[in-house]
Amino acid sequence: MPVEMLQIPTADGQADAIAAFPDHGERHPGVLMYADGFGIRPVLRDMAHELARHGYYVLVPNIFHRHGPAPVIQLPEHIGEEVRPRVMARLMPLIEAHTAERVLSDADAYLGFLTTRPEVGAGPVAVTGYCIGGLLAVRTAAAHPGRVAAVAAFHGPVGADGPGLLSELTARVHFGHAEGDMTPEALGELNRALDAAGVDHTSEIYPGTVHGFTMPDTDAFSASGLKRHWDRLLPLLDSALAGG
Repeated sequence: MPVEMLQIPTADGQADAIAAFPDHGERHPGVLMYADGFGIRPVLRDMAHELARHGYYVLVPNIFHRHGPAPVIQLPEHIGEEVRPRVMARLMPLIEAHTAERVLSDADAYLGFLTTRPEVGAGPVAVTGYCIGGLLAVRTAAAHPGRVAAVAAFHGPVGADGPGLLSELTARVHFGHAEGDMTPEALGELNRALDAAGVDHTSEIYPGTVHGFTMPDTDAFSASGLKRHWDRLLPLLDSALAGG
Protein backbone atom coordinates (compact mmCIF):
# COMPACT_ATOMS: atom_id res chain seq x y z
CA MET A 1 0.00 0.00 0.00
CA PRO A 2 1.67 3.25 -1.09
CA VAL A 3 2.70 5.95 1.37
CA GLU A 4 3.78 9.12 -0.44
CA MET A 5 5.62 12.22 0.70
CA LEU A 6 3.91 15.31 -0.72
CA GLN A 7 4.11 19.10 -0.75
CA ILE A 8 0.88 21.09 -0.37
CA PRO A 9 0.86 24.72 -1.57
CA THR A 10 -0.48 27.03 1.15
CA ALA A 11 -0.71 30.79 1.58
CA ASP A 12 2.45 30.60 3.71
CA GLY A 13 4.58 28.26 1.61
CA GLN A 14 4.75 24.54 1.05
CA ALA A 15 3.38 22.20 3.71
CA ASP A 16 4.94 18.75 3.74
CA ALA A 17 2.54 15.86 4.16
CA ILE A 18 2.19 12.11 3.90
CA ALA A 19 -0.57 10.27 2.07
CA ALA A 20 -1.55 6.62 2.30
CA PHE A 21 -4.02 4.95 -0.03
CA PRO A 22 -4.94 1.57 -1.51
CA ASP A 23 -2.91 0.52 -4.53
CA HIS A 24 -5.81 -0.60 -6.70
CA GLY A 25 -5.71 2.06 -9.38
CA GLU A 26 -9.15 3.20 -8.24
CA ARG A 27 -10.53 6.36 -6.65
CA HIS A 28 -11.32 6.38 -2.94
CA PRO A 29 -13.06 8.66 -0.44
CA GLY A 30 -10.70 11.24 1.01
CA VAL A 31 -9.86 11.70 4.68
CA LEU A 32 -7.87 14.60 6.09
CA MET A 33 -6.10 13.42 9.25
CA TYR A 34 -4.65 15.93 11.72
CA ALA A 35 -1.85 14.61 13.94
CA ASP A 36 -1.59 15.25 17.64
CA GLY A 37 0.77 17.89 18.97
CA PHE A 38 3.80 15.65 18.50
CA GLY A 39 3.22 15.73 14.75
CA ILE A 40 3.99 13.34 11.91
CA ARG A 41 6.10 10.37 13.02
CA PRO A 42 6.05 6.57 12.57
CA VAL A 43 2.92 6.14 14.71
CA LEU A 44 0.98 8.58 12.50
CA ARG A 45 2.21 6.81 9.37
CA ASP A 46 0.89 3.57 10.87
CA MET A 47 -2.48 5.20 11.64
CA ALA A 48 -2.78 6.54 8.10
CA HIS A 49 -1.75 3.18 6.64
CA GLU A 50 -4.33 1.32 8.73
CA LEU A 51 -7.13 3.68 7.72
CA ALA A 52 -6.09 3.48 4.07
CA ARG A 53 -6.29 -0.30 4.31
CA HIS A 54 -10.05 0.12 4.76
CA GLY A 55 -10.41 1.89 1.42
CA TYR A 56 -9.59 5.55 2.05
CA TYR A 57 -7.09 8.08 0.72
CA VAL A 58 -5.61 9.54 3.89
CA LEU A 59 -3.73 12.87 3.87
CA VAL A 60 -1.72 13.84 6.97
CA PRO A 61 -0.26 17.37 6.74
CA ASN A 62 2.51 18.82 8.88
CA ILE A 63 0.54 21.45 10.78
CA PHE A 64 3.81 23.09 11.90
CA HIS A 65 5.12 23.52 8.36
CA ARG A 66 5.87 27.21 8.95
CA HIS A 67 8.62 26.11 11.32
CA GLY A 68 10.17 23.46 9.08
CA PRO A 69 9.50 19.97 7.75
CA ALA A 70 8.35 17.16 10.03
CA PRO A 71 9.57 16.24 12.51
CA VAL A 72 9.91 19.89 13.46
CA ILE A 73 11.70 18.90 16.67
CA GLN A 74 13.61 15.73 17.40
CA LEU A 75 11.38 13.19 19.13
CA PRO A 76 12.41 10.14 21.12
CA GLU A 77 11.23 6.77 19.88
CA HIS A 78 9.00 6.56 22.94
CA ILE A 79 7.59 9.75 24.44
CA GLY A 80 7.51 8.71 28.08
CA GLU A 81 6.46 10.82 31.03
CA GLU A 82 10.06 11.57 31.92
CA VAL A 83 10.68 13.35 28.59
CA ARG A 84 7.19 14.68 27.91
CA PRO A 85 7.61 18.00 29.78
CA ARG A 86 10.80 18.79 27.88
CA VAL A 87 9.20 17.90 24.54
CA MET A 88 6.05 19.90 25.27
CA ALA A 89 8.08 22.92 26.32
CA ARG A 90 9.51 23.02 22.79
CA LEU A 91 6.19 22.33 21.08
CA MET A 92 3.91 24.72 22.96
CA PRO A 93 5.22 27.86 21.21
CA LEU A 94 4.48 26.19 17.86
CA ILE A 95 0.98 25.20 18.98
CA GLU A 96 0.30 28.71 20.28
CA ALA A 97 1.55 30.23 17.02
CA HIS A 98 -0.94 28.11 15.05
CA THR A 99 -3.74 30.67 15.30
CA ALA A 100 -7.33 30.12 14.24
CA GLU A 101 -6.64 32.19 11.13
CA ARG A 102 -3.72 29.98 10.19
CA VAL A 103 -5.77 26.86 10.87
CA LEU A 104 -8.52 27.96 8.48
CA SER A 105 -6.11 29.17 5.81
CA ASP A 106 -4.31 25.84 5.90
CA ALA A 107 -7.58 23.89 5.94
CA ASP A 108 -8.59 25.56 2.68
CA ALA A 109 -5.30 24.45 1.14
CA TYR A 110 -5.44 20.93 2.54
CA LEU A 111 -9.01 20.28 1.38
CA GLY A 112 -8.35 21.83 -2.02
CA PHE A 113 -5.32 19.60 -2.46
CA LEU A 114 -7.06 16.47 -1.16
CA THR A 115 -10.12 16.78 -3.36
CA THR A 116 -8.09 17.22 -6.54
CA ARG A 117 -5.89 14.17 -6.08
CA PRO A 118 -6.42 11.69 -8.93
CA GLU A 119 -6.79 8.87 -6.39
CA VAL A 120 -9.65 10.62 -4.55
CA GLY A 121 -13.23 10.12 -5.64
CA ALA A 122 -15.83 12.82 -6.15
CA GLY A 123 -18.02 13.72 -3.25
CA PRO A 124 -17.54 14.86 0.33
CA VAL A 125 -14.57 14.03 2.54
CA ALA A 126 -14.04 13.36 6.22
CA VAL A 127 -11.72 14.98 8.76
CA THR A 128 -10.27 13.29 11.83
CA GLY A 129 -7.83 14.48 14.44
CA TYR A 130 -6.03 13.62 17.65
CA CYS A 131 -5.31 15.85 20.65
CA ILE A 132 -4.97 19.42 19.28
CA GLY A 133 -5.69 17.90 15.88
CA GLY A 134 -9.19 17.14 17.11
CA LEU A 135 -9.87 20.84 17.55
CA LEU A 136 -8.40 21.54 14.11
CA ALA A 137 -10.70 18.88 12.67
CA VAL A 138 -13.76 20.53 14.21
CA ARG A 139 -12.71 23.97 12.97
CA THR A 140 -12.14 22.56 9.47
CA ALA A 141 -15.51 20.80 9.37
CA ALA A 142 -17.35 23.87 10.66
CA ALA A 143 -15.73 26.08 8.01
CA HIS A 144 -16.52 23.68 5.15
CA PRO A 145 -20.06 22.38 5.68
CA GLY A 146 -20.55 21.52 2.03
CA ARG A 147 -17.36 19.51 1.71
CA VAL A 148 -16.96 17.66 5.02
CA ALA A 149 -19.48 14.91 5.68
CA ALA A 150 -17.93 13.42 8.82
CA VAL A 151 -15.63 14.62 11.58
CA ALA A 152 -14.06 12.58 14.36
CA ALA A 153 -11.88 13.80 17.20
CA PHE A 154 -10.11 11.77 19.86
CA HIS A 155 -8.83 13.12 23.18
CA GLY A 156 -9.09 16.60 21.68
CA PRO A 157 -10.24 19.92 23.18
CA VAL A 158 -13.27 19.97 20.90
CA GLY A 159 -15.27 22.42 22.98
CA ALA A 160 -12.49 24.98 23.33
CA ASP A 161 -14.11 27.43 20.91
CA GLY A 162 -17.49 27.28 22.64
CA PRO A 163 -20.94 26.22 21.45
CA GLY A 164 -20.94 28.74 18.61
CA LEU A 165 -18.47 26.67 16.60
CA LEU A 166 -20.34 23.44 17.31
CA SER A 167 -23.53 25.03 15.99
CA GLU A 168 -21.86 25.44 12.59
CA LEU A 169 -21.29 21.72 12.15
CA THR A 170 -23.34 19.92 9.52
CA ALA A 171 -21.13 16.82 9.35
CA ARG A 172 -21.78 13.64 11.28
CA VAL A 173 -19.68 13.71 14.42
CA HIS A 174 -17.93 11.33 16.78
CA PHE A 175 -15.99 12.61 19.78
CA GLY A 176 -14.00 10.07 21.80
CA HIS A 177 -12.92 11.64 25.09
CA ALA A 178 -10.28 10.44 27.52
CA GLU A 179 -11.61 9.72 30.96
CA GLY A 180 -8.76 11.83 32.31
CA ASP A 181 -9.85 14.82 30.18
CA MET A 182 -13.61 14.89 30.53
CA THR A 183 -15.89 14.61 33.56
CA PRO A 184 -19.41 13.20 33.13
CA GLU A 185 -20.76 16.67 33.93
CA ALA A 186 -18.65 18.32 31.24
CA LEU A 187 -19.65 15.59 28.78
CA GLY A 188 -23.31 16.27 29.50
CA GLU A 189 -22.84 19.98 28.87
CA LEU A 190 -21.00 19.33 25.59
CA ASN A 191 -23.60 16.86 24.38
CA ARG A 192 -26.46 19.19 25.24
CA ALA A 193 -24.78 21.86 23.10
CA LEU A 194 -24.51 19.37 20.22
CA ASP A 195 -28.16 18.40 20.66
CA ALA A 196 -29.23 22.05 20.71
CA ALA A 197 -27.32 22.62 17.47
CA GLY A 198 -29.00 19.66 15.82
CA VAL A 199 -25.69 17.90 15.21
CA ASP A 200 -25.87 14.19 14.30
CA HIS A 201 -23.36 12.93 16.85
CA THR A 202 -21.99 10.39 19.25
CA SER A 203 -19.82 11.76 22.03
CA GLU A 204 -18.56 9.54 24.82
CA ILE A 205 -15.88 9.00 27.42
CA TYR A 206 -13.66 6.00 26.70
CA PRO A 207 -13.37 4.12 30.02
CA GLY A 208 -10.01 3.85 31.69
CA THR A 209 -8.20 6.22 29.33
CA VAL A 210 -6.00 9.27 29.76
CA HIS A 211 -5.12 12.02 27.33
CA GLY A 212 -3.29 10.63 24.29
CA PHE A 213 -4.68 7.10 24.59
CA THR A 214 -4.60 6.36 20.84
CA MET A 215 -0.83 6.81 20.51
CA PRO A 216 1.30 3.66 21.05
CA ASP A 217 4.54 5.64 21.35
CA THR A 218 3.42 7.35 24.58
CA ASP A 219 2.80 6.21 28.15
CA ALA A 220 -0.84 7.26 27.69
CA PHE A 221 -1.52 4.45 25.21
CA SER A 222 -4.52 2.21 25.81
CA ALA A 223 -4.96 -0.81 23.54
CA SER A 224 -8.65 -0.98 24.40
CA GLY A 225 -9.00 2.75 23.76
CA LEU A 226 -7.38 2.47 20.34
CA LYS A 227 -9.63 -0.47 19.44
CA ARG A 228 -12.72 1.48 20.51
CA HIS A 229 -11.45 4.39 18.38
CA TRP A 230 -11.38 2.17 15.26
CA ASP A 231 -14.73 0.61 16.20
CA ARG A 232 -16.28 4.10 16.20
CA LEU A 233 -14.32 5.73 13.37
CA LEU A 234 -14.70 3.13 10.64
CA PRO A 235 -18.53 2.85 10.74
CA LEU A 236 -18.79 6.66 10.82
CA LEU A 237 -16.69 7.00 7.68
CA ASP A 238 -18.43 4.14 5.96
CA SER A 239 -21.88 5.62 6.55
CA ALA A 240 -20.93 9.21 5.74
CA LEU A 241 -18.74 8.57 2.71
CA ALA A 242 -20.46 5.58 1.14
CA GLY A 243 -20.43 6.09 -2.59
CA GLY A 244 -18.04 9.03 -2.22
